[in-house]
Amino acid sequence: MAAMASTTKVKICGLRTEAALEAALAGGADYAGLVFFPPSPRNLAPQAAQALAAKARGRAKIVALMVDPDDALIETVIASVDSDILQLHGDETPERVAEVRRRWGKPVMKAIKVETAADAEAALGYRGVADLILFDARAPADSTRPGGHGAVFDWHALDGIKARLGSAFMLSGGLTPDNVAEAIRVTGAGMVDVSSGVELRPGEKDPELIRRFLQAAKAAKQGAET
Repeated sequence: MAAMASTTKVKICGLRTEAALEAALAGGADYAGLVFFPPSPRNLAPQAAQALAAKARGRAKIVALMVDPDDALIETVIASVDSDILQLHGDETPERVAEVRRRWGKPVMKAIKVETAADAEAALGYRGVADLILFDARAPADSTRPGGHGAVFDWHALDGIKARLGSAFMLSGGLTPDNVAEAIRVTGAGMVDVSSGVELRPGEKDPELIRRFLQAAKAAKQGAET
């Protein structure tokens, strides 16, 4: 008998327009990601994000992505959008993650940059500290930003870490409407995150690609049948 698998949860990240946000919400996105990192083409000024956050509130969890943020930026972002989750996508240590979580009382998602299985093992240092781990592809060495490059890492790099992590994780890195179902099958991820894979060009989301991605991810089977 086949085990009933839950529906994959989906985060659409780097939303910048109402049209893109509405496409995400209409398609059943569980998380709406807003980026607060100037080098990114998806960056938003905290004040400009207020309208998007207001539209998303109660319909999807609002995720504020920051890269090695100082306390002042976190304060400004929370005051502007009152996000449900803080996503730390830089080189934040477990100690910094714990401090952010304790000081602002918000769940924290910590990104782990992966190229090899050894990279994935860094997630173990955040057990009991971060509320959620996101595995993303390691950016090119000369990049000015840690994610959103459309790069895919070897999903089998997670084979040895998943059971040891002991908690749910989110998968990112080069996912598209065409490969997300296979990514879910290989990794068993219950949550996926997409940004560049639903764009026409960096920073410009395509509502149709968002719709297709959500449809493919929500229809994908998680894990093996028993």
